[in-house]
Amino acid sequence: MKSSGPAGILLVFITSERDMSDFIYMTDEGLQKMKEELDHLRIVERPKVSAHIAEARDKGDLSENAEYAAAKEAQGMLEMKIAKMEDLIARARVIDESKIGTSSVKILNKVKIRNRNTNTVMEYQLVPESEASLKLGKIAVGSPIAQGLIGRKVGEIVDIKVPSGVIAFEIMEISL
Repeated sequence: MKSSGPAGILLVFITSERDMSDFIYMTDEGLQKMKEELDHLRIVERPKVSAHIAEARDKGDLSENAEYAAAKEAQGMLEMKIAKMEDLIARARVIDESKIGTSSVKILNKVKIRNRNTNTVMEYQLVPESEASLKLGKIAVGSPIAQGLIGRKVGEIVDIKVPSGVIAFEIMEISL
């Protein structure tokens, strides 16, 4: 599903894991981390698994060799993970941070918000799903809070439905 976002930015929301033609938007940093992890899986982990299979094969009868079966299963899981990462990288599109402004909330913006019920001030950066980390203050663009903030401006009060109910947030600051 495509929609036109604020300031003419085209937003693409992935609606199904089965629709492999959709793009996945991420930062350059996120793409580089994913490529490094893929290289590690190919260069380090794949040979380790192959060595475990060879060791287990040398132990005799394969039909009753639990170690061999476990090593083959580990190989299958690793190859599945590698294939998934290759697909994600192939569909990845890097977000051009230079074209993101601060007039309203968009992906990659840092947003300082105040919970109007508790007066708690929080700051989050809206990032692609693959880069979300609450510990680092990065929330997924598809999360309820991020969805409620997108397109809003400083000073606006937004009622956002979260699992625990509806919370009123005031947007205090938008930055990069």
